[in-house]
Formats: sequence, C-alpha cells, structure tokens
Amino acid sequence: MASLTKFKTPVGRSLSALRAPITPRHFHFGYTPPPIFQLPAKPTINTSQHRPFSSAFSRMADQSNMGGPSGHKVLEVPSVDLPSAHQDDASRQKCLIFFIPGNPGLVTYYTPFLTTLRSLLDEAEARPGSTKSYHIYAQNLLGFSDTDHAEPFGPRPFAIPPFTLEDQIVHISASVTEKSTTPFSKVLLIGHSVGAYIAIETLHRHHLSLPPSTPNLISPPTPTSTPAQHSAILLFPTISHIALSPNGRHLSLIATTPFLDRNAHRLARFFLRLLPAVALSLFLRIFLRMPKHAVGVTTAWLKSRDGVWQALHMGKDEMRVIGEEEWVEGLWEHAEDGSGDGEGKGDKFVFLFGKGDRWVAEETRDAFIKRREAHAEGRTRVVVDQAGIPHAFCLSKFQ
Repeated sequence: MASLTKFKTPVGRSLSALRAPITPRHFHFGYTPPPIFQLPAKPTINTSQHRPFSSAFSRMADQSNMGGPSGHKVLEVPSVDLPSAHQDDASRQKCLIFFIPGNPGLVTYYTPFLTTLRSLLDEAEARPGSTKSYHIYAQNLLGFSDTDHAEPFGPRPFAIPPFTLEDQIVHISASVTEKSTTPFSKVLLIGHSVGAYIAIETLHRHHLSLPPSTPNLISPPTPTSTPAQHSAILLFPTISHIALSPNGRHLSLIATTPFLDRNAHRLARFFLRLLPAVALSLFLRIFLRMPKHAVGVTTAWLKSRDGVWQALHMGKDEMRVIGEEEWVEGLWEHAEDGSGDGEGKGDKFVFLFGKGDRWVAEETRDAFIKRREAHAEGRTRVVVDQAGIPHAFCLSKFQ
C-alpha cells in the first residue's frame, strides 16, 4: 500500500488540495470528473437533451415510450463536458476520462475538483514533448434531477419507482460505450463512492463482453468499436459489504423497518417542505459548514420533487446489492492490446481508500486489499490516505 503523499497523479494532487472540514458523516455524497484548458468562469454544464444510449436504442425507446431503466423514459441528463485544447491535434493520443459520481449523483458537487484537475491536465499537456490529450466528461446518475425522467416517481402498480443500482450501471455502461469510441484510444473511469462500484461493474461487463441488461430495459447493442485499454481510479470506493460499514448499518435499519422502508422519503419530504429554501441554505452553511457551491447544489436537491426519494431508494438498494465480491480474477489484469508500447504493464486499477471512512467496513477493505496483493498477475495499486481527506471530499473547500 502507498500513502497519499506518493500518489502523484493529477487526481492525487487535486485531492491533496482538500483540507477543510466536511459535512457530518450521515451524508453520503457523490463526486465527479476533471477540468479543461482555458476554462471559462464555470465549466460547461449541459442540460440539453442528452441520449446516453446509441441512436438505434433511442429510436426503440421513442417507439415504446419506455426508453429508460425501470420503465422510465430518459430525457435530459445534466453533464459536464471539458475537452482538451489539443483535441484536434491528430498527432496526440486521445484519452477519455469519464467520471462517475456517488450518491447523490449530482455532478455539480464536483465543480471545484473538476476545475482543479482540468488545470493540472492542461499543465501536463502543455509540457514540451507531450503526446497525449485528455477529454473529461461527467454526467449525473439517473433520477437525481427532475428533468431526466418524464413522469414523477410513484409506487407500483400505478406509477414507476425510482432508479435502482442496476439501472445506473446499465445507463453508465451505455454512456461509456457511446462516448469512448473513436477518436479515443484509451478510457479512464474515475468513480467516487458507489460510483467506484459502478465503474468496476462497467469494466467487468466489458471484460466479459456482456451487453448491459436489466429486466425493465431495452438493452443497448453490443459495442462494435472499443478502445484498446480501459483503466480506473476509484476514490473512497464502496465496493464490498457496504451494509457492514458504520453508516451502512444505520441505513440498513431503514430498509429492514417496514414503516420506514415504505415512508422514509415521505417523512423527509414533509419536514423539508417546512423549511423555506433560504432557511435551509443558512442551516447548511452555518451548522454543517458547507462551502458555497455545495450549499446551492444541496438546497436545490433537497427541495426537488424526486431527488431525495431517488437517493434513499438507491441507497437501500446499495445495501442489498453490494456484498461479496463476484468479479472474475481476469478483470484485474491488463489484456494484451498489441500496441507494443509497454503501457499494458502499468496499473489498471488504482484505489484510494480513506482512513476511518464510515461508509467502508475496515475488515472487508483489508480482505479486499489482501486478495489484490495475492493476485500475482494483477495490475492494481492501493493507496490508504493518512491525511484525513473525508469520504465526502467534494464538499470541502479547495485551498
């Protein structure tokens, strides 16, 4: 294992900039991707109609009016698109960095992190002899924006429930497939918290050449063109027995208590409606000490129609789904791509675990690390942070 001080990638240096206190541990927040050359005052947030699936799949979705996971028709998915200033340079190797947030899956939580990372990548691209360009892309998980699904959530059989963890995996898998075709020769997934689980599961399905599928989803077609190499950086990953973690045990009580399982989102909505948005913002800023950008994102999310229900629904599903590791050992090895450049000898996966992370059970984390260390052919590096960076680092102030 390595310390964070030895984690010298742009992602590691961006995280090292985090030193301010974070929100209390009962919040399970997600995170997003890296930044761009000559970035404007704010990164481009795309809330126009976005089809993460192939055009053929979109046509089937329009015909059936059931185009999204769990029967939803997927509409507008907010995203952040940060291309390289050298994206048109044909002599450079083009790499896609695809960021996957945690829960709540809102990419706007990560704007400061993304701008910092983009700046570091711009510096790397501007050095003499640089041969690569990096395109950063991130998008919301489904259900956290009221604009990404046509109908309000509701209980079956009269309405459609929120999206599940499997729905998110299908959606992200399809988006990665669409975004990662030419001109990109390499794809780096960065996942935070449950986004790390989604990233690994996406790569696992690609490794097995299995098209993503779910009972209520028309499956996107198997990709016809894929990059030579896929790799991943997993930040504060919740990838094994999350229900055994300190915070997971608390959330599991909701799922195992019938009244709360059915009505937690209703109770939350009732109490949140009592607080005006201004009062809620002041509470987040003064008592939880959230930075300004996080206060705005959190207030909008808490006052949205379906966002809180989506977070609770998906959180309970995480407790049920994320258990024993079931990925094949070959996933952790670099496949030969015939490039002959020797890059297949590098790390395929880099894990950054937090010290005292209350969303990760230390015994399951340590067992995972031992399995990776025992895998002689594996290309995995594990870093355990000793600097006190919190799980919800996206709520910290950048120095």
